[in-house]
Amino acid sequence: MLLPDRVAIINGGATGMGRATAIKFAEEGCSSVIADVNEAGARETVKEVNKKGRECLFVKCDIMDLKQIKNCVDQTIKKFGRVDILVGCAGGVPKSRVRTPAKAGERPKRGIAYLDEGFWDTMLTLNLKGHAFFCKEVAPYMIKQKYGKIILISSLGVFSPPMPSSEYHAAKAGILGLVYNLAFELAPSNITVNGILPGPIKTPFWDPLMAGVPEKDREARFTEMGKSVPLQRIGLPEDVANTVLFFASELSSFITGETLNVSGGKPLPVYNEPR
Repeated sequence: MLLPDRVAIINGGATGMGRATAIKFAEEGCSSVIADVNEAGARETVKEVNKKGRECLFVKCDIMDLKQIKNCVDQTIKKFGRVDILVGCAGGVPKSRVRTPAKAGERPKRGIAYLDEGFWDTMLTLNLKGHAFFCKEVAPYMIKQKYGKIILISSLGVFSPPMPSSEYHAAKAGILGLVYNLAFELAPSNITVNGILPGPIKTPFWDPLMAGVPEKDREARFTEMGKSVPLQRIGLPEDVANTVLFFASELSSFITGETLNVSGGKPLPVYNEPR
């Protein structure tokens, strides 16, 4: 096993990439703490981890609330006595702040002209600030035990945006700055910090963005997204989970301060010559 008797906190672990990571970790001997606001989804993740024979604790945690972040780490230490791995998956676009789709013939209300201060603050807190403070809370325990693995999820949209979204992509760019700075700061304590930039991945991230799309048509949308990928398919949560496992295990023991695209070849162009 690659993670024997390790303990991981996975924020955003109720669904998608976070759930796939928790299951993958369990297969490799790691117990997990699922930090999420989605209680039903988190409890389903707990069941899946338990089926793999590992312990799993759900702590209801809104990553936008610093007190809840501290409580999550405190509960982890109380239950397991240690924290070896932090995986930062939480984020996205709050359902309450998804902009109304444009009507036929109208331009979508995206771009710098529609920048809103409240939306900006929400997006940076959800997608950047909360992760910084999760790192703050786990770092003292990792420093004390002279061991730790921190893996933070950014987005390929930082470098190759599929649409204008300054708020989201600026926050995800901030994750990269956090990775580089923490890798530099924590390396003397044998703590590695790395980042992942997913391309288009089929997760619940898209649910609020496809709110107006009938359920029967959503699979076709994902298939269409896959055509923009050199490998000609949309990514799956397991594709990201496998990469997280690499960074969380000793396979990457001499790697820190790195970021890796998990994007099926994007931003390379699609090569369409018939074969």
